[in-house]
Amino acid sequence: MSLEGPHASTSASDRGLREALRVPLSIWLWAEIVVVSISAFALSSLLLVLCYPFDRRRAVAGNIVRLACVTAVKLNPMWKFQIKGQLPANFARKTVLMSNHCSHTDPFLICHLPVTMRWLAKASLFKIPFLGWAMWAVGDIPVRRGDPHSAREAMLRCAYWLNRGVAVAVFPEGTRSASGELLPFKDGAFRLAIETGADILPLAVTGTHTALRKHDWRAGYSLGWLNIGTPISTAGMTVEEVPHLRDQVRESIIRLRAELISGEPASLH
Repeated sequence: MSLEGPHASTSASDRGLREALRVPLSIWLWAEIVVVSISAFALSSLLLVLCYPFDRRRAVAGNIVRLACVTAVKLNPMWKFQIKGQLPANFARKTVLMSNHCSHTDPFLICHLPVTMRWLAKASLFKIPFLGWAMWAVGDIPVRRGDPHSAREAMLRCAYWLNRGVAVAVFPEGTRSASGELLPFKDGAFRLAIETGADILPLAVTGTHTALRKHDWRAGYSLGWLNIGTPISTAGMTVEEVPHLRDQVRESIIRLRAELISGEPASLH
């Protein structure tokens, strides 16, 4: 029996067995996430201290947390996350990664990219024991929704990392889309890219919406895909061009998402 995706089994008996396995597999998932989170926090904290004299970018410790997210996925038989394409040859470390957002598990998928990155994330995530503490320790950036002061501080922190050659990952929608269709994009990340002269790398995710459903502690079967776009340079742009840049990135993400859906219809819908 295959557990690779929500539509991998077609018979009624297989569907019944898969549903019956959701509870024990979900218990396994949360247990292994706890263990992986504790390990990531302990190891990244140790490496922060040991590597600080020659790693002010916190790249070593940050990559430990990123790899912990990948490990959590690999240990879960209910999720199979894959990447379509490769990072472009001209990928610059000073890049804002922008993706659509449909699940809490999207960062677990995007962390499969071999990129040292910092996440712009809602502040409540940093209160999660061990995993949230590790995010704070390696320099991920908290932001409180609806708080202009917090948003300004977060953009300053994003600029700090970009100017030190560390990519920043952002969901320009600001929150998850319940329908799967893209929500309006907020301007802040586009202004950030222009003001720092950073490239933007459009990304699209699909299939992750079944991994963790709202108001259900049980995990779901998910075949998640990440599609990598072409970097968009902001060189020479001014903040007056934010609307144009926003529309350009949005169109790219829509196209990348459509490529995924049309390419694997049976597994990704």
